[in-house]
Amino acid sequence: MISPRVRTGVLALALLTGLAAPATGTAAAETAAAPTVEEQRLSQPVPQEILRRSGFGTATTAFARALDGAHGYAAARRAVERHGTALWRRAVDRAQGRGPAGGDLSRDDDRPLYWARLTMTRELRTWEPGFALGEGRRAALLDALERSSRGQDDLRPPREKGVRRILVTGFDPFTLDRDIRISNPSGAAALALDGTVVETAAGPARVETAVFPVRWRDFAEGTVERALRPYLGRADLFTTVSQGRVGRFDVERTNGAWRGGFPDNENASSTGPVPVADPGSQPQWTTTTLPHAAIVAAPTGRFPVYDNTSVTEIPAGGIEAVVRPDGPTPGSSARAGGGGDYLSNEIAYRATLLRDRLGLHDVLPGGHVHTPVLQFGAGNTDPVSGAVTDPEFVRNRLDIIAQVRTILTVAAGSPVTR
Repeated sequence: MISPRVRTGVLALALLTGLAAPATGTAAAETAAAPTVEEQRLSQPVPQEILRRSGFGTATTAFARALDGAHGYAAARRAVERHGTALWRRAVDRAQGRGPAGGDLSRDDDRPLYWARLTMTRELRTWEPGFALGEGRRAALLDALERSSRGQDDLRPPREKGVRRILVTGFDPFTLDRDIRISNPSGAAALALDGTVVETAAGPARVETAVFPVRWRDFAEGTVERALRPYLGRADLFTTVSQGRVGRFDVERTNGAWRGGFPDNENASSTGPVPVADPGSQPQWTTTTLPHAAIVAAPTGRFPVYDNTSVTEIPAGGIEAVVRPDGPTPGSSARAGGGGDYLSNEIAYRATLLRDRLGLHDVLPGGHVHTPVLQFGAGNTDPVSGAVTDPEFVRNRLDIIAQVRTILTVAAGSPVTR
């Protein structure tokens, strides 16, 4: 996920537990919050059409009933986790051809999950229970809903002996105020690949996936590390994936510790060093250990694949940012990794920094892959009057998903890059 500006140029939430004390509806109402910027977009025609044409428009009905039937915090949390997980599994099943399609929208579409999740977070955010629900506990319920509905609580290693483990992450759609119809092929790939097995040169490998929000605040709260830390030490390969440049895949060689400030899905900006735990030991750069040469050389699909070594840095002793096509120079300060200075660079930086802090740099292949930008068909370019889907749009997404699968197959069958 490269911000448009970069593309053209180059948690700690406390999970509070226990039963809530009884309270009046008035007291509960005082803790309910207004819908977020993301949730407010739900009222527009495009999200409603996507929900209707996928059958996901009914996701909130049963969830709302479950909330209304919860007479304390513990029961509410169980309902949230159960319905969040069910939404994730429903989206994965739909993408992989299991169960009813629910409408005429292509099964490979990632957007129903995004918009349905927002209907549920809006319901939970504005819910007025019959018991006291303070700000902290409501935040904990929202966090549980986010994690469970993104597959982050569903990352499990295979039980079968001799099956290798691949971890893949994707993202929500973004830049929705520019074109609310947008889909994110990295999220679509996550849904299509979750729980599947690929046959590699080193034997079968099971893919486990999760999707992350396009929000600066979630990353600052440690959502990436919290989701990946329990699994990373048991993985045989990982790759974070996001949408990048037009017409090409990129294996990003270097990730930078810098936020460029492009607005996220809440229209919030953040500029400065990537905020991590123990900033005193934070490196300016991290590197891929994916077998980039093997990936680039392999015939993985329709789109060309590049080994991207470019970064933007402030050289040691300098004050101006400089683009370096061959990677950073010693002592420099990061201003953009190969994947830019947006959340795609940040998830790559955080995941590879976590790999290194766990002592896995030399044994665990991992890094970031940018997919091509998912484009609509010729003539379907108007975000207001254009169709929410078309045959070329579906073909492009299916081709990107297939190529991600092949890239993973090549990477999992090749030696680690040191």
